Amino acid sequence: MPETELTERVQSALSVDVPAFDERAAEEAEWLVSALREGTFDNPQAIVGLEYEFYGVDEATTELVRVPRLLLDLIGFEKELGLHNAEMNTSPQPLSGYGLAAQEAEVQAKLEAALEQTSAEGIRLVSDGLWTIPPTGESARAYLTDSVEDDGVAIATNMTDAVRYHAMANSGYPSEFGLDAPNVALSADTVMPESLITSIQPHYQVPHAADLPTYFAYALRVAAPLLALGVNSPFFPPDLYDDVSAETIVDEAWMEHRIDVFESVLNPAGDDRGKVTFPRDLESVEEAVERVVADELIVPMSIPETDRFDDRIAHFRHKHGSYWRWVRPVFEGATRSAANARIEFRPIPAQPTVRDSVSFLVAFAGLMEHGFRRGHPLCDLSWERARDNFYAAAREGLRAELDWYTADGEHATDVGVIVDDLLDAAREGLLHRGIPPEDADRYLDPLRARAERGRTPARWKYDAVARRVEAGEGIDEAVPAVQRTYVERQTRTLIDGTFAEWEDA
Repeated sequence: MPETELTERVQSALSVDVPAFDERAAEEAEWLVSALREGTFDNPQAIVGLEYEFYGVDEATTELVRVPRLLLDLIGFEKELGLHNAEMNTSPQPLSGYGLAAQEAEVQAKLEAALEQTSAEGIRLVSDGLWTIPPTGESARAYLTDSVEDDGVAIATNMTDAVRYHAMANSGYPSEFGLDAPNVALSADTVMPESLITSIQPHYQVPHAADLPTYFAYALRVAAPLLALGVNSPFFPPDLYDDVSAETIVDEAWMEHRIDVFESVLNPAGDDRGKVTFPRDLESVEEAVERVVADELIVPMSIPETDRFDDRIAHFRHKHGSYWRWVRPVFEGATRSAANARIEFRPIPAQPTVRDSVSFLVAFAGLMEHGFRRGHPLCDLSWERARDNFYAAAREGLRAELDWYTADGEHATDVGVIVDDLLDAAREGLLHRGIPPEDADRYLDPLRARAERGRTPARWKYDAVARRVEAGEGIDEAVPAVQRTYVERQTRTLIDGTFAEWEDA
């Protein structure tokens, strides 16, 4: 939309009375709590779904490209933060053999069709944790920080024209809008640096909303080993690094910088209680609602009326949109029959292939089933240790030392033992849902292969860059070269293959 029109819409959003908005959200929350107690948000069975983010690159050069908005509409993908981003959402399906097959087939079908359409425009959609090659003739720093001021409103040049994204930069909430990672420092006027990262987000609808805290506690504790298996972003675009040696950059790289990017961009500086954080355990489903109500509103907006059932909590849902937690409860439903309470699992970066991504969805769903029905001893792990595990996994991946309790109640710190126990628990959960053993194994095998080989996508990238640096290349040569190899491997395996098939770069 024209810049002036966008500015006016941002100004309109920011003119909404915040106390009045919060009061409406609190009133809606009272209805939601009553509906939860009455069973309105219960489901006859567990249901799963997936959000899957991508970014666009030039097919010939692998450089980042802006994906035309009309093209996104044509392929049925959603706009995300940056003009280079695209998001796919799957239809919710029962956690069953047919339901999981439908999830995988839907992702494959939608993505295959999208790749055909984008290829006609010379664009390739990439599934990855963090892009590292900026657009032709631009630096990553300029792409992420370019903005203009229009009538006192900061407008990011390369950001989608959604009002809520631009309003975040102008609301007065003290987000840092920067990067603070090993050997990387960047300051911006908007949330645009967040567009460096992409993710997959499995969703698990709980059968009975009152049980959500039990599932939630288990989700927090499995977050670390699942993240350790999924790490995929050890390097930034080279021009974002400080003036240090390539060896220093390699030596001090973390396996999953996406965690730090999301936190450092959106949280206030030095605030451990920011919006992007590892959340505490829940005592009740009512507490989950209360936390959203108490969360500080970033972007007040006039909420249009629709015919959705959950319009009764429209202001509450809007507040939830900026309730960023690595694991978060969700309460939604376009119709009364579709009303649901679910857990959105946000730690996992986008993966090399569809089958790898689906493997995480299936593993998470199986773990939710197992943890609730079998009472895995893992729930005896303190919240503090679960949190420390999470950030250790982001830094070290499968080489992190984690605290864990196995199904036999034994304390473990070895990641190999932990991942074996994790995937065995996921498999048992799937079998309980009637999924045939051979299907459960097929879904989980991509993650078992990573554990057995000790090789994640991040480790694959890291080792390849390290070899190049040791051979005398600079970081500005090594990182793009490995990234191009990543895209080339993905081009051959994205729809039907797995990361386990990839050779060394």
